[in-house]
Amino acid sequence: MSSVDTASHIDKAQISGGVLSHEVCVAIDRWVANFPPERKQSAVIPALHIVQDANGGWLSKELMDAVAVYLEMEPISVYEVATFYTMYSLKPTGRHKINVCTNVSCMLRGSDEIVSHLESRLGIRLGQTTVDGKFTLKEVECLAACAGAPMCQIGKHYHENLTPEKIDEILANLG
Repeated sequence: MSSVDTASHIDKAQISGGVLSHEVCVAIDRWVANFPPERKQSAVIPALHIVQDANGGWLSKELMDAVAVYLEMEPISVYEVATFYTMYSLKPTGRHKINVCTNVSCMLRGSDEIVSHLESRLGIRLGQTTVDGKFTLKEVECLAACAGAPMCQIGKHYHENLTPEKIDEILANLG
């Protein structure tokens, strides 16, 4: 990266209120480069992923505002994306976010039993985080793994054909 590129990242980071790190700006710029300059707002979804990952798994209003400034778009447009998709969290989450699909295929194959088992095992309800901050349990729409229903996503890993026994095994291995 040239010093000109580095300077532009630093300027953009400063423009966004110093909220976005140099590394985050570089990662967002890799996505922005995939779009015509006048369409850089198209990088909002990956930008929010990058920012969320860098912030321990959740998006604050301050971070969403910084993304809006960085991509030169209205903050409301960023909020609309962040609140529409279940892959974003707007409050702190546990170290392990368990996204359980409850859409039609998973429901027909027992996702209700999986949710009940997880709630009982973890001592929390959907949308809550364990007291120790280890787990957050979240209900999500289709994760496109219908053939392996019921399923859940933990981090970036899919777990399919779930049973209560398989859930117990997965939780034991998370440490």
